[in-house]
Formats: sequence, C-alpha cells, structure tokens
Amino acid sequence: MKKLAIVFIFFAVVHFLVTPQSSRPIVYVADISGDIDLGLPPYLNRIINEAEREGAGAIILRINTFGGRVDAATQIKDAVLNAGIPSVAFIDKRAISAGALISIACEKIYMVPGGTIGAVTPVTQEGQEVPEKFVSYMRSEMRATAESRGRDPRIAEAMVDEDIEIPGVIEEGKLITFTTDEAIEFGFCDAEVNNLREVLQLIGLEDAEIREPGTNWAEKVVRLISHPIISSVLIMVGMLGLFMEVRSPGWGMPGTMAVIALGLFFGTQYILALADIIDIVLFLVGVGLILIEIFVIPGFGVAGILGILCMLAGLFMALAGSWPFVTTADIYRAIYTLAGSVALTIIGAVIMTLLLPKTKVFGTFVLSEEQKRELGYSSHASHEELVGKEGIALTTLRPSGTALIEDERVDVVSDGGYIEVNKPIRVVRIEGIRIIVKEIK
Repeated sequence: MKKLAIVFIFFAVVHFLVTPQSSRPIVYVADISGDIDLGLPPYLNRIINEAEREGAGAIILRINTFGGRVDAATQIKDAVLNAGIPSVAFIDKRAISAGALISIACEKIYMVPGGTIGAVTPVTQEGQEVPEKFVSYMRSEMRATAESRGRDPRIAEAMVDEDIEIPGVIEEGKLITFTTDEAIEFGFCDAEVNNLREVLQLIGLEDAEIREPGTNWAEKVVRLISHPIISSVLIMVGMLGLFMEVRSPGWGMPGTMAVIALGLFFGTQYILALADIIDIVLFLVGVGLILIEIFVIPGFGVAGILGILCMLAGLFMALAGSWPFVTTADIYRAIYTLAGSVALTIIGAVIMTLLLPKTKVFGTFVLSEEQKRELGYSSHASHEELVGKEGIALTTLRPSGTALIEDERVDVVSDGGYIEVNKPIRVVRIEGIRIIVKEIK
C-alpha cells in the first residue's frame, strides 16, 4: 500500500510539472487624476516598466484631469508611445488640456457617458494665453501623436489652435472639446463604457488580474521636495551652510548640511527633468570661483562676482525647467523662489553673525573667552619696554638684521632704507614680534 502511494505521488508530481498551467492575464491600471505635475512621469514610468517585466496584457490609464504641466504631459506621452505593451485610456469623466495629449497617445480610448476630451491650448497659471511659440509647439505635439495612433491630426491641432477651422467639426475662433458621443463620431473615442470592467471586456481581458500600484515613498518624497516652498528652504539651508563653512576653519556640520540640502534640491530637479548636468556644473563652478576668491585672490573682485552669478544662474535654470517647456509663469515662479531663498539666506547670515555668538547654545560649541595680554597671556615676548631705547646696528639692516640694545642682541627691522653697521639706532615701535628701528641722524 505504501509503495502504491509513493508511485501515485510520483506520477502526480510529474503530471504537474509537464502539464502547462493556465494563468490569468495581468492588467496594470494607473491613475492620472488631479493636476498633472512633474511627480507623475516617474510614477507612470515605473508602472510601465513593471508591466513590461510581468508580460502584462495591457496598461490602462484611468484619466480624470483638467490638465497641468506641458512638460510632464509630454514625458508621459513619450512613455506611453514607447511602451512595449498595449495602452488604453479610460477617460472617467474628463481629459482636458494635458490630459487630452496623454489620452491620444494611447492605442485605445474609452469614455464614460457625459465625458469630455479636448481644449489643449497652453495657458499660464493665471489663465492668460502663452506666446505663439508655445501654441505652435503644442500643436505639433498633438498632430504627431494623433498621426502615430491613426487619428485625424487636423482635429488634434484644432484642440490647440482656435484659428483652425474644420467644416462640419469646428468653426474658426473656437477650440474643440468633444463630448463622448462626438469623440466616437470623429474617431477620438473607440466606445462608450460605464466602468473599468467594461473596458476589460472590450479589449478581451475580462478575466485578467488587475493590479493598481500606488505611488511609493520615494515618489512621494520627490513630489514633496519639488514643492516651491520646500525648494526655497533647501536652497536657503545650502547657501547658509556654505557661508558658515567658509567663515569657520576645517569642515563641520554647516558644510555637511549644505551638501545634503543642495544634493536633495538638485537631485530632485534632475529626477523630474527640470535640471540637467549643465545647471549642476554651473552651480559648482560658481562655488569654486568664490572659494578661489576667498582663499587665493586677496580682496573681492571679478572671480567672486562671477561665482555668485554662476551659482544664481544654476539655481535659476534648475527652478525654471527645461526648454522649450518654460513658460512666463515658470520664469516668474523661479524668480520668486530664488529671490525668497536669497533674502532668507541674508537674514540668516546676519542673525548667525550678530546674534548667534551671544547665545548659550553657541557658547557650548565655541570658546568665547579671549586670552588677553592684560591678563598675562601672550604667545611671544612683546618687547614693548624697548620702545624709545637706543642702540647700535651690529649688522647692516637690509631692512632686517641684528642690533645691540641695552646690552641685548635682538633681531630688528629698519623703518625705511638700509642702515649701515655700527650706526646708532632707536626703537620706534613694536609690531607683533617685530622690533622696528630707525637710524639716529
């Protein structure tokens, strides 16, 4: 009986190993809702990469947005077009402005009843129209994206430019914003659906396992640090730390805090494609020029001024973003953020210079007592008692040499010109450890 059981188990295992196991297909769902900002592309890229590794049957973008940053939408559009798996846009209510560009990049578009898509003209944060070059760029993006998915490029352009007239579709002076029925009629929606389950049925994946990854902690941190207020604080801490480090010998906590703060700032801007290597190198060149001005070149001149300008230019370019996506609103936001950071840095430097040394906390780290000469402290003999005394030059003073003053051989320095040997001299003053003498005519 035991042998029979062993044989049964053996054949069962072999059958399990050689028989193909059926598995459910996988579908990834990514949410694109609210404002489209630069924290969204890293999140979507991660989901697309994970879906490709898992061999997913499709990735569905559930879209409900009034739009957002053009550069963020363009990065998402590129990621969707380059995805190695089928992409589907499920417009759950609306895909306006940047949301329309992302939707058109998908292979299939499905909309809920009463949904809308269109109105892609870029505007500033105040709702003002941007210059023609931005409209032209967005028009080209929409046209190229529509062509890549076999949709009417002229209609896509009319979603951006109100000067385009399409008979039977839109008249001049208006932008296209399709309802669900209109989008179906003109080829910008494949079907009307009520929920995600109906989308899965239409793409033949109704039995699929649905995975909806949320944003991870790293993506949340990046989005938090990229906030203008947090960016201002990081810049302030970085610049203030550099200021304090230059004023103190060696390397300490201020320098470490500056490196961490500026690393977080530039690292986040680089991840979000706002800053590039040129911006970072420009800032580092500025720091180098200031260090040269402080430790190598006496005074403060061209190198110091160029260093400050390079640092500010690097920070400004990182805050403004990458061309050609920079709008007037981005420039103003970068100016305000940078100006606020510089102002806070100046205030902080004044407080640390004038008030901090007087606090008890500062006294626990820094020795504040002076070892004054009046209290008997001295690193060298003062020779103050020799002032006014007379003697003779034992050697020629050119201008330094040796003299005999009150039967004591001392090293002296001439106050001006050579003094021949054996000439009478008088001590006129003491400068540190130097005894200054003058010939008696």
